[in-house]
Amino acid sequence: MTLETLREVLGRAEEGAYAVGAFNVSSLDQAVAVLDAAETERSPVIVQAIAGMSAYSDESRWWHRLRALCEEYAQVAVALHLDHGRTYDDCARAIDHGFTSVMIDASRAADSDAPAAFLDNVELTGRVTTLARPAGVSVEGELGTIGGAEAGVTGILEEIVFADPDQAVEFVDATGVDALAIAVGTSHGSVKFTDEAGGQRLRLALIAEIRERLPDTFLVLHGSSSVPADAVTAINLHGGQVRPSYGISPGQKSEGIAAGIRKINQGTDSHLAWSAALRTFLDENAAVVEPSEQLAPAIAAFRGMVAQRMREFGSAGRF
Repeated sequence: MTLETLREVLGRAEEGAYAVGAFNVSSLDQAVAVLDAAETERSPVIVQAIAGMSAYSDESRWWHRLRALCEEYAQVAVALHLDHGRTYDDCARAIDHGFTSVMIDASRAADSDAPAAFLDNVELTGRVTTLARPAGVSVEGELGTIGGAEAGVTGILEEIVFADPDQAVEFVDATGVDALAIAVGTSHGSVKFTDEAGGQRLRLALIAEIRERLPDTFLVLHGSSSVPADAVTAINLHGGQVRPSYGISPGQKSEGIAAGIRKINQGTDSHLAWSAALRTFLDENAAVVEPSEQLAPAIAAFRGMVAQRMREFGSAGRF
């Protein structure tokens, strides 16, 4: 099976009323974990990378190898996606490297973390769509401002600027995006909400309204990791300093899928699982210096978290 576009992968998700997980990776080891999980769970998957966020100094080589790895999994329906491209150039480079989908995050101002003006968002997103269409590449845009901080963004946005349904329709009409990330109550990063109620704050009615008004546009949930408490505890027991917090509960994500979400971004949960397994192993096996022994439990934990999310999103067993 060749690499697919985001529209192809999410088109089947729409037909089956499930969501496809989009998992952030910053090394080939993590990408293998995601693709192994997809193969075992018989799940479609979106492998996504962020410009400037990897374990390698040469991003071009990293991106080429990431695409080649995805192509090796012939039985898996996989889209290779650029997550949170901040510039036109980010998206252009990803398209040149064979990514089948790009996200242009023009919801923030180019020179700060402040929300961008709506017309500026439309202009930049439209330029990327114009570039991507002839190459057969899908485009995701973002409307509203999701709280917290995604990788590569240093500032913290305390306030969530929720997506407006009227603007969502105007935005899609003007830009022609295939998918739209909407701010509906989620938050980026490993520290999300300080109270348990924070994980129950998805605006489900807002999702449903936008879905009804944009039936041909796939809705995306960013910042939706659940922040498993056991992983945070394990990290901190073995020398880490992750502040405990609450993420979006699996039940809320299921309700979001029922309301119309078709792509769910997941980075923090699998990163926490990786870090917890690695720290635990190193702390309990202080004399081990062989990298393969150190990495094996981290890869397994990463793979296990991805597989769990695939089952929760309803994408498992779809091929």
